This record gives sequence, C-alpha cells and structure tokens, in this order.
Amino acid sequence: MSVVPEASDPRRTIVVWCPDWPVIAAAREAGLSLESPLALVEKGLVFACSAAARRDGVARGLKLREAQYRSPALELLDYDAALDARAFEPVVRRVEETTPGVQLLRPGALAVRARGPVRYYGGEAEAAEALRAAVGGFGLPVRVGVADGPFAAEQAARATSDSAPVRRVEPGGSAAFIAPLPVGVLVDPRTATLLHRLGVRRLGEFAALPADDVLRRFGPTGSLAHDRAAGRDGARVLARTPPPEWDEQVEFEPPLDRIDQLAFAFRTRAESFIERLTAAKLVCTAVHVEIVDDEGGVSARDWLHPRWFTPGDVVDRIRWQLQGSGSAGAGLRSPIARVRVHPERLDSTGNHEEGLWGTGPDERVHHGLTRVQGMLGHEGVVTATIGGGRMLADREVHVPWGDRPPEGASDRPWPGSLPSPLPATVFRERVPAGLVDADGAVVTVDERGSISAPPAAFTVAGLAPGGQRRVRAWAGPWPVVERWWDEATARRAHRFQVVDDDGAAWLLVRDADEWRAEARYD
Repeated sequence: MSVVPEASDPRRTIVVWCPDWPVIAAAREAGLSLESPLALVEKGLVFACSAAARRDGVARGLKLREAQYRSPALELLDYDAALDARAFEPVVRRVEETTPGVQLLRPGALAVRARGPVRYYGGEAEAAEALRAAVGGFGLPVRVGVADGPFAAEQAARATSDSAPVRRVEPGGSAAFIAPLPVGVLVDPRTATLLHRLGVRRLGEFAALPADDVLRRFGPTGSLAHDRAAGRDGARVLARTPPPEWDEQVEFEPPLDRIDQLAFAFRTRAESFIERLTAAKLVCTAVHVEIVDDEGGVSARDWLHPRWFTPGDVVDRIRWQLQGSGSAGAGLRSPIARVRVHPERLDSTGNHEEGLWGTGPDERVHHGLTRVQGMLGHEGVVTATIGGGRMLADREVHVPWGDRPPEGASDRPWPGSLPSPLPATVFRERVPAGLVDADGAVVTVDERGSISAPPAAFTVAGLAPGGQRRVRAWAGPWPVVERWWDEATARRAHRFQVVDDDGAAWLLVRDADEWRAEARYD
C-alpha cells in the first residue's frame, strides 16, 4: 500500500469554515430569511451581519444608529453565544463521524489534523471535499482551507469563493501566502495600531522584523504572532473529547396534529431522558425544547425549573409550548414532525440534596404549585417580582412559576423614576385625590413644570380619614414623560411628595388635569 506524500507533514491542517455562521444560527432560530438585511447586536454594536446587510454598507463594529441609517430595513437580533454553540454542535458531530481528531476553533469553524483524512481519502483535495460534503448536508455554505498550521489554514478558507470553495496552500508555502494579509488579522487592535505607526502594515513586513527585537518590544504574545506570520505556526490541532449526548429527539411519521397525542407519545422518551441524567448523577434545571412542524416551521424555547425536571415536567413544558392559551385537546395549526429536548443547564445531584433536617415544607409548596400549574397551564401560577418602569405600579411583574425574572429591566436607567426609599404601599389603581393652595384653589402645574401656588392642604378619597389634611411639608414637582415623540400615546405627569400633620407621607400624581394618590409611605 502506497503512502500519500502529503500525509507525512504533521503540521498540515484542514479548517472547515461556515461563513456568517452566527447570523445563520440566529436566523434559523427566529425563523427569519437571510435574503433580508439582518444583524446581530452585542453591547450596542454590530457583532455580525448577513450578506444583504453588508451590501447596504453594514459592517461589524458599527453602532446601531449608523447601521440602521445605512440599511433602514435592517432586522436586529441580540447575539446569543449559547445558541451559537448549541446550534453548531450537530455539525461538529457530523464531522467527527467522518474523521476523528476534530478541534472546535469557535462556533462556525473547526480544525482537523490532515494526516488521517489524507491517508484515508487519498489526498488533501479529496479529504477537503469529503469534509465539505459532510457539513454541506446541513444546507450551510462551507469553505475549506488546507495549509501548514491552523492559522494559515483558516486564512486559506477565508480566501475561497463560491466558485472555488476549497483553497490548498502547498507545504512550506504558508509564509508567502499570508504575507500580503494585514497585521490586524493576527494581533490585537492595540498592537496593530502600534505596528502601523512603525510602518508595518502587512504580515510579511512583520515577519521580516528581527525575532529578538519583537520579543523585547511586544513580549511572548507578540513573539508567538511573529512566528505565525513567518509561517512557523507551532500550534497543533487538539482534538476534543466529544461531550455525552443527552439530547432526546423523536420524529413522528405521520406527523401528529393533537397536543394530547404528542404528549403521550413523548412520555417514554422523557423518562429515558431523565433516567440517563440520573445515572450520570446529574439533574437538569433548564431545558431547550425545539418543535418542528411538517411545513418546516420551528418553535424553540428555553424552560426553567425552580428545582429540577422530572419526566412529567418535561412533558408539561412541551405541552405548554404547543398549547399556548388553548386546551390540551385542541388541534394544532400544522402537524408536528419532530420534537427535540436539549438540557440547557445541568448540575450535580450533590448540589440538590436535602438538608440535614429535610425540606418538607418547601417541597410540599413546590409540588402543590406545580400540580396547579399543570392543570391551569404555564401562566396559571405566577410570582410577583420587581421590574423596571417609571410608575410604581408598572414595576410589578408577574413571572410564571419556575421562570427566571426578566434580566436587566430593573437595572436600566429610567429617567423620571422615583428614587429610593420607595413607598411601602402602592395602590394598584390610583386613588382620586386633591391638592389645594391656601386660598382653596386647585394647585396646577404648567408646561414648564412650575406650580401655580405652594400646596396647603390635600385629600385622598377613602384613605385619609378626617377629610382635608394640612400639608406640613412637600417636595416636587418631578416630571414623568413617556413616549414624547408620539403625541397620540404620550404620557405626561408630575409627582408630589406631601407630609401631613400626623407625619404620614403620600405620593401624589398630577395626570390629565387631576390629582391622584399613587402610594403611601408607611
């Protein structure tokens, strides 16, 4: 048996790259088309964008306002790193079925040691085409690069085109291949800026610098980048250990069109799903449920649990995701062809053991609420949490039992919101009130936020006994303006804090030319 000469160099690396992978994963999850402009947002900047958005001038790193100015029809989605990795996992597994020794560089790009595939398929070009075909089965755009080391191989993959999706750099030619590339592809922005000031703009120019001078000036990180720029990539592909396969998936043929039938059919798989986790001494506290109908529509959602999931809990989440506000026996808009459950968050069973004296009361409460929730639906049992908002009643947020409260809403700036300390009693419906000056005339607030006269007395219908009360101290007014850009839905109000003779403090609101009590400081 003859040995392929290309397989003798241990540095040879094959990189498989899926262009625009974060955008593809997010678009598939949201059910959006890549034909329209689409961008992923992280920390107020464009993280990635589709080809249609790039044609409009959108680029990575742009601020949102600039990106929307360049592409008015731009669709924005938040970048989700967990979704990015989870959606790419089936692709990695498919490549591992084709060849062992796969290293995940990042979601959307992976590296393979060339020696094994080259010997098996008979050459680097043949191995690259085999890997490309394996990934192409997912309907993804695939580019493949072959070179000395992972860095040069990835740059080779990025140098491909639709007409030539495979780029092979001859052994020993990596330094010449990457020499025309800008230094920014290899070093961090700060180092790239410094190199530009020194007149070094290309990797070939960087590689020509003396190695000792680079080490003294830029340290070990700069020295490593210098070796890669010179084609001396010492990195080797580190094959990953495939994680255990915990996902549970069922395909229905023919597709099912009733929720109760689907829940009954998935019950056995849910039991198997939990039993495998239990055997590994794991519990699941969050699951990702993905439901695909026979028309290709996808419904995906993450579900949390206040303790850990049981088989019945998993089936309930599938039922609730399909049911919405309907009944369990209701029909579906489109028959369901596939259901997949993925454990989003796993934890050791040792972290969920009962305490020394047990947790009986808490467990009874949990089982009772879960049972009621199973009968009434996901939103049948809710807990109250504090969210964001300007008016106090708006900050009461009802969260279904087991779900995580909305993140970030209470931490965002809310101009016009009430500072601490907050009132102890908040009226769900504002109570009619009155605020008058020393002459008995109603105190008003003009457009500039000025009062007509200092308040002298106030009344609160049904809550302040004794009728009219004298104002001992007061503060305000503080304006609250919402949706000022839309006159039809704009809301304007002014707040007052008043203290009566008994020392009780009240929060009054002037809204729509009338006074109302919003809260009381007990």
